[in-house]
Order: sequence, then C-alpha cells, then structure tokens
Amino acid sequence: MIIGVPKEIKVMENRVGLTPMNAHALVQAGHTVYVETKAGEGSGFSDADYTSNGGKILQTPKEVYDIADMIVKVKEPIKPEYALIKKGQILFTYFHFAASKELTDAIIQSGAVALAYETVQKADKSLPLLTPMSEVAGRMAIQEGAKYLEKAMGGRGILLGGVPGVAPASVVILGGGVVGMNAAKIAAGMGADVTILDLNIDQMRYLDDIMPKNVNTLMSNSYNIRQAVLNADLVVGAVLLPGAKAPKLVTREMIREMKKGAVVVDVAVDQGGCIETCTPTTHENPTFIIDGVVHYCVANMPGAVPFTSTIALNNATLPYTLQIAKKGWKKACLDNNELKLGLNIVDGKVVYAGVADAFGYQYVPVESVLG
Repeated sequence: MIIGVPKEIKVMENRVGLTPMNAHALVQAGHTVYVETKAGEGSGFSDADYTSNGGKILQTPKEVYDIADMIVKVKEPIKPEYALIKKGQILFTYFHFAASKELTDAIIQSGAVALAYETVQKADKSLPLLTPMSEVAGRMAIQEGAKYLEKAMGGRGILLGGVPGVAPASVVILGGGVVGMNAAKIAAGMGADVTILDLNIDQMRYLDDIMPKNVNTLMSNSYNIRQAVLNADLVVGAVLLPGAKAPKLVTREMIREMKKGAVVVDVAVDQGGCIETCTPTTHENPTFIIDGVVHYCVANMPGAVPFTSTIALNNATLPYTLQIAKKGWKKACLDNNELKLGLNIVDGKVVYAGVADAFGYQYVPVESVLG
C-alpha cells in the first residue's frame, strides 16, 4: 500500500502522523511511504531522517493526497484539505466529528473512508489511540492552569501548591478517566488540594486507592459539581463520551459565580467541551476571559509538546497502521473489532452512532459497508 503523510496545517500543530522510525517499519513490511517536505520538522525530524529510513519526499500536499491509498495524520483535515481527499481514500487520524458539522459534511461528500483514532476501542472499553494524547493533555492541563493562575496571566495570583502557612490552590477535575487521572497526578505532585468527580463508583474506589492523600473523590452530580466549581481556583474538564459530544457540566451561571481570576481548562473542547462558555482556541491565542474567569480551550493541547506527543502517538498507532496497510481497510476491520469501531464514515455513509446522533443524520450499521 502507498501511505501518505502530509504536513499538519492546523494553527501551531507541530506533530506529524508518522515518525521516521515508523516509516522504516512500513517500508520494511513492503509498503511505500511518501512524506510532504518539512512535515516532521515541528517534531524534530528532518526530510533526511525520512529518506534515510526509506521514505520518499514530495513537495506539496496535493502530491501526497494524489498518490496515497492511505493518509496518516494527527489532526482532522481542515478546509484547504477537503478538496484534496479522494473517493475511497483511507484517512487514519483524529477526527472528533461530533464537534464539527462542516468537517462531517466534507468527509461525507468526499466518499473517503474515515478511520478515527479516537473511537478505536478495545474489549475493555479503553481507547488505545486516544490514551497517549489524553495522558499528555491531562498533564498539560495542570501545567497550563498553574501558569494562568499567575496574576500577570489574568489569574488570581495563586501558587498551585501554596507555601507553609498559606493554603494551596483548590483544583477540581471533572472526570476520572485517563485525562483526569493524569491531571490529578500532576496537581497532587505540585501540592494542590485536588477533587476528582466521576459517575463510576468503581473508578472512584480505584482512584482513592492509588492517589495521594491530597486527592479526594466525589460523586458527579449537579449539586456536587456546582459546589466544587464555585470553590475552585482551577477547574479541568476531562469528560469524554467516545465519538459523541461532551455533556455540558459547567454552566454559564456557574462561571458567573466563580472566583474572579479562577481558571478553567476544557480538555474536552475538541468534542464540543464540557464547560458551556468554552469555545476552541489556539496555541497562538490560547485564552479568553468571561465574567473574570480565565478560559484555556486549546483544541490540540499536545501540539505544544510535539516531540513527546508525536512519539507517544506513533507508539500506539503503528500496529493498526500496519494491519490496514497489509490487509486493506475492510479485511483489517473484519479481523480486528478494535479497528472496526474506528470506522466513522465510509463512502458517504455515517457508520458511527455518536456522529449520526450529533447531527441527526441517518445511521448506517457498519456491518453493511464491510460486506
């Protein structure tokens, strides 16, 4: 199979869909890899790194899309790329369709096969291709939250861990999954007073066992969320419904009543966000202020640490990329239910229920496109 790796063009997105090491693995398996020039530079990989590992360099994204059977990316295609996508072409990347009707319509119209990293799912319901970026984003959420709590950044002027004689910041994390656990680890390590809210009592028991004493668990309901948010210095939205829009847990009214200079970091913003006042921002302009509360809503947070996040992502994606390249998308999905769950749109048909529900589109069972 011919695999194409275009340069990411989303603002300040420095990750790349394929490392030179993984290009080497695909070439060794008998496939051909074409990489757009400078695609890897933001992650620390030169064109020479790719060519020395068997990759071939092309000068434009059009050349990459024109020649490739499968496009391997990091972020969803954006408007300048829509016209480049071919009917029947496999797109293997993060899509987060439920957050964008424009993107969903564009991929439906393209006739491409959209395999979404974020909905590839194991039998235990874990999300192997979302997990590494969730780990990065969860840890970054506290790093960024601590920064924007500084007075010069618009925050309350609070040190996350406090000092002897001065109380630490109150950090509230909505969701005890991968993002929430990683956020809690960093916040606790910095000495903050941390509260994690979740609906799953078994998960809360697990968190209670593994987390240090400055991390408390609390059942997620509207009353507890409101009380926790109003007392918080930093709120991290870490809620995920695979392939579907995130629920709005923090309302505009709650934001209005929060402490002035408090910070919210909505990691779920690429799935519509779980904080009502959040809209996507970029690394160039990451924050805005509503009712005195600093909002950090960058939709591609791991793009700020591309060397770490590109390698972490590629470690997880390579086994699946190899399967698709070897067998083609149909047989790979028939043989591997994890990949089958990654199918979102195929030849104009929406085959993932969460995407169909988000926009009221007709849902087509995925079995009908696998034949």
